[in-house]
Amino acid sequence: MKVLLLSKACLVGSYQTKLEAIARHDDVDLTVIVPPVWLDPAGPVKLERAHTDGYRLLVDPIRFNGQFHTYYFPKLKQRLTQLQPDLVHIDEEPYNLATWLAMRQAQRKGAKTLFFSWQNIVRQYPFPFSLLEEQVLAKVDYGLVGNQASAEVWRQKGYAGPLRVIPQFGVDATLFQPPSQRDPGRGFVIGCANRRLVPEKGVDLVLRAVAELPGVWRLHIAGDGPERPSLQNLAHQLGIAGRVQFDGVVTSAQMPGYLQQLDVLVLASRTLPNWKEQFGRVLVEAMACEVAVVGSHSGEIPNVIGDAGLIFPEEDEAALHQQLRTLMQSPSLRDELGRNGRTRILNHYTQEQIADETVGVYREILS
Repeated sequence: MKVLLLSKACLVGSYQTKLEAIARHDDVDLTVIVPPVWLDPAGPVKLERAHTDGYRLLVDPIRFNGQFHTYYFPKLKQRLTQLQPDLVHIDEEPYNLATWLAMRQAQRKGAKTLFFSWQNIVRQYPFPFSLLEEQVLAKVDYGLVGNQASAEVWRQKGYAGPLRVIPQFGVDATLFQPPSQRDPGRGFVIGCANRRLVPEKGVDLVLRAVAELPGVWRLHIAGDGPERPSLQNLAHQLGIAGRVQFDGVVTSAQMPGYLQQLDVLVLASRTLPNWKEQFGRVLVEAMACEVAVVGSHSGEIPNVIGDAGLIFPEEDEAALHQQLRTLMQSPSLRDELGRNGRTRILNHYTQEQIADETVGVYREILS
């Protein structure tokens, strides 16, 4: 079967390992189209050609770059004529122009179509996006969603077709793996790793929770964004600026080494009226590195962590402080959670497993 995948997410090099895993299936002839760059609010995401074996990676321009709802691939019609795919996997939300156009153009060529969604809150969009969404939900052949809440959202909004919960990407457990050793003399190292420093990620809560920890510890904060100045000011106000390091944006290639230095990874997301945590990718990356993880109760976090880490109620600074104190004082618990986390990744969240489940959907659509 000839599959065409449209994805701005696959600019990221580490995500391309899923594409290689899909292409390893003998019955899949895979072509992937990405833009040369995505102008994300956090900064441009440029193409990383890191894992490109076994499939064709084509780079096409997009219009309205950085405009999530209105961007699209103007050359797609020509590509469809050239490639003649059996299936077009539109790695995008069903209410976006790119999805609507790709579905219409693909179906005119006789190809099946599917969308992918992370949307885990019911939202009502203005015209014309409401119409685009309505038509995609009525005519698309299949839906993939990244979490159970998203499945419930699309059923509530009227999608009646086949639907599967499969995260967009897994983790490459050969890239994200435990370090050969961690230096016990370096103190207790806590990490927060988000691409964007925004209020919903709860980094301010982490700063307050660590402020009264005893002993020798350090906090590393990855990412950049509008909250960085206020977070730096908060660290000074709490008297812990000397123990807190702001590391800026960490690339996907740098992330394995970044996580391997940590004793614990904290994702303190807070639910807002228009947002709740859709997955928490850094959790599975840290778990693959046998780093103990602590997460809030926001969105999909408890389902991702399962029993392989610690969960605290959103906004509960005291509960987070106590969990960090417990982990700081118990290396054996950290090690146990780390081992449990990697086992959970190997059982549920590798790129190979995500790819196998995705190819299973392709076969189901085309059978």
